[in-house]
Amino acid sequence: MARSLSDMQVKGSVGALLGVLGCTALVLAGTVLPAKPVAAQSAPIVMKMSTATLNDVQHEWYRRFGAEVEKNSGGRIKGEIYPASQLGSIPRQVEGTQFGSIQVFNGPPQFLAGIDARYEVMSAPGVFPDPAHAQRAMQDPEFNAAFLALGANRGLKGVGLFVTGPAGIATRTKVTRLAELEGRKLRVLAADMDREEMRRLKATAVPMSLGEVLPALQQGAIDGVMTSLPVMVGLRYYDAARFHYEIDHSMITVVSVVSKVWFDKLPGDLQKVVTDAGQKVSREIYAWSAEDLARAKDVWTRNGGEITPLTAEDRAAVTRMMAPIGAEITARKPEEKAMYDLLLRAIQRTAQ
Repeated sequence: MARSLSDMQVKGSVGALLGVLGCTALVLAGTVLPAKPVAAQSAPIVMKMSTATLNDVQHEWYRRFGAEVEKNSGGRIKGEIYPASQLGSIPRQVEGTQFGSIQVFNGPPQFLAGIDARYEVMSAPGVFPDPAHAQRAMQDPEFNAAFLALGANRGLKGVGLFVTGPAGIATRTKVTRLAELEGRKLRVLAADMDREEMRRLKATAVPMSLGEVLPALQQGAIDGVMTSLPVMVGLRYYDAARFHYEIDHSMITVVSVVSKVWFDKLPGDLQKVVTDAGQKVSREIYAWSAEDLARAKDVWTRNGGEITPLTAEDRAAVTRMMAPIGAEITARKPEEKAMYDLLLRAIQRTAQ
C-alpha cells in the first residue's frame, strides 16, 4: 500500500511538472525573447612608440606615423608616443623594441651599431653636401632598402630613415675656433666614427644616452654635446650649454625600427599599413624638419644662446681632417665597407 501510494505520488509530480513545462512553452511561444548581447569589439592593438627627444623631428615623425597607421588600419592599431626617454635610456629602449615590450623606436642609427656595425655609416663626416641632399640619398630605393634591412636577425625591422639636421656642438663655455675644442669632454653618438672625429679634434669622446646629457652638462661632467640644434632646443640645453658651435661636419640622421616580435604577429594587411606609413612619413617629413631647424635657431638665441659659425680657415681644416674617416673606419669590415660604398653611390645618384 505504501509502495502504491508512492507510485501515485511520483506520477502526480511528473504530471504536474509536465503541465508546468507545457504552459511555459505556450507562454514563450508568444513572447519575443531578448537578443543575446553582441560580443564587444576587439580592443585596438597598442603600438608604443619611444624616443629620446622631445618636440623635434623624431617626435613629429611619431605624431604623423601614429596618425597614418591609425587611419589606414581603421582604428585597429592605436599609437602611444613616449618622448624624452620616458621608457628608459636609449639602450633600454632598443632592448625593449627587440623583445617586444616597445613596438617602435626611433633615433640616430649609431646607437644600433652594437647590433650591426653597418648602422654607423650614417656618421661618416663630409659625405653629405647639405641636409636636402642627405634626405634625397636616404630615400634612394637601393640604399634605403639595404639600410632598413639591417637588424632583421636581431629583432628589428626598419620602416623609416630621414635627416634631422647638421651636427653642431653646444658647450658650457664659448668656442670660437676649432683649436678651442682641444681637451674638452664632448658627448657623442655611440659609433667608432664619432670617437675618431673627436680624436682628430683632440677632444675626448664621451658616448652617452641622450637622457643623461643635461644632468652631465649641469654638473660639469662633460663640457659639451654634439647633436643637431633642434634636439638641443627641444631639451632646453641652452640653460646649461648656451654656446652653439656650427661645426656642421656631418648629418644627424634618424632610423625608425619596429619590433619584429610584434610586427610578425600582425595580419598581413596591418603589416603593410605599418611599413607603408613609415616610408610615406619619412619621405614627407623633411619639409617640416627644414622649417624646424630655422625655428630652432630663433628659439636658441631668444633664450640667451649664442651661435658661432666656423671661420673659412677652420671650415677648410675640418674638411681635410674629417674626409678620410668614413673610408678608413669601414675598411676594417667588408660588410660595413659595402654599405658605405652603397651610401656613396646613393649620394652620387641623388645629386642635383
